[in-house]
Amino acid sequence: MKLATQLEKLGTETAFAVSAAAAAWGARGNKIYPFHLGDINIATPANIVEAAAKAIADGYTGYCPGAGIPELRAAIAADVGAKRQLSYTVENVSIQPGGKPVIGKFLAAVMNPGDEVLYPNPGYPIYESQIEYQGGIAVPYSYIETAAGFDLDLNAIKDAITPKARVLIYNNFQNPNSARSSQAEMEQLAELAIKHDLWVLSDEAYFEIQYSGQPDSIVSVPGMQERSVILYTCSKRFAMTGWRLGAAIGPKGVVEVFNKLNTNIESCTAHFIQRAMVDVIEGDTSGPDAIIDELRQRRDAAVAGLNAISGISIQAPNSTFYLFPNVTRIMERKGLTDVNQLMEEALTSTNVSFCTRKHFGRSVENEENHYIRFAYSGIAVEDIKAGMVKLKSYFEA
Repeated sequence: MKLATQLEKLGTETAFAVSAAAAAWGARGNKIYPFHLGDINIATPANIVEAAAKAIADGYTGYCPGAGIPELRAAIAADVGAKRQLSYTVENVSIQPGGKPVIGKFLAAVMNPGDEVLYPNPGYPIYESQIEYQGGIAVPYSYIETAAGFDLDLNAIKDAITPKARVLIYNNFQNPNSARSSQAEMEQLAELAIKHDLWVLSDEAYFEIQYSGQPDSIVSVPGMQERSVILYTCSKRFAMTGWRLGAAIGPKGVVEVFNKLNTNIESCTAHFIQRAMVDVIEGDTSGPDAIIDELRQRRDAAVAGLNAISGISIQAPNSTFYLFPNVTRIMERKGLTDVNQLMEEALTSTNVSFCTRKHFGRSVENEENHYIRFAYSGIAVEDIKAGMVKLKSYFEA
């Protein structure tokens, strides 16, 4: 029996293959230093666990509204609006089983086959996968490396917009490179979206992972709220990656489409998890604060370890839990041309596992440098330090 030809356009998240390779190497008796996945090995705050247990005991284990329970939708509307100086109501929020479903449902709601969608590359690989699977044309845009990190290539974005362009996907506090837009950069991007009448998916999965200061949202720029959907997730802020709870926040009309898709696809998001989060969203922040404190220590250890390696220089990002060092000089030193070969050799030589630029979208034209990505969310400080010592020895050999 033949499967649908459309499946040929469906990609995946290849970082999980890196995880599998690390697990296989570990099964042979090797201690793995896991920097490959953006999972979090920090416990979910106790008040959330207790609230979920109570919700189960109280019987919140059946179906609930496809849009999400009104109490949680209201809590998220108030929280998201207050932090972005915007006004949202229950009607602007659709609860989702995680942040990832927002991507595919957003495209289903606003993109027609043949429409062009601008998306960040390198970036989260599900953007590219869902655009092409649903019949859109994926138009990548990239970043320019600077002494401070990465900036959007705004000129390239401007040149890439054609009359067929329908959608812009934007991920401030970016995976994999931790890029954060300045207010000026964000306003220039917003100006392009408004000028060309683009729908915008603002992926704000890492909005709450900030080590100092307050985050910004492109949706707060005048003229953007009515054309933007925010991807919201509890995975990062609350260390709930496996709980699967998120939301789409946007204009009432498109949110109604999300709700209809919810009913068609999964009926609803787990009732007891929603109930557990109602009081947590705007309540006690000691749990999320402790998560940030731990991640900050891990970031500092990872940055110090990488900067101790000859040929690598990286700034400490103020958001996310990723580092994206340029390893072009390391590649030249080792006589390598394929960055995935560097990854594979590092695993068997040092037991350190990481992803590469190739796991975050297809390479685009004229890429000259090589990058690898370290996620420090799933590895303790002492193991970060030990892994970096081993990596230094291998990279400098």
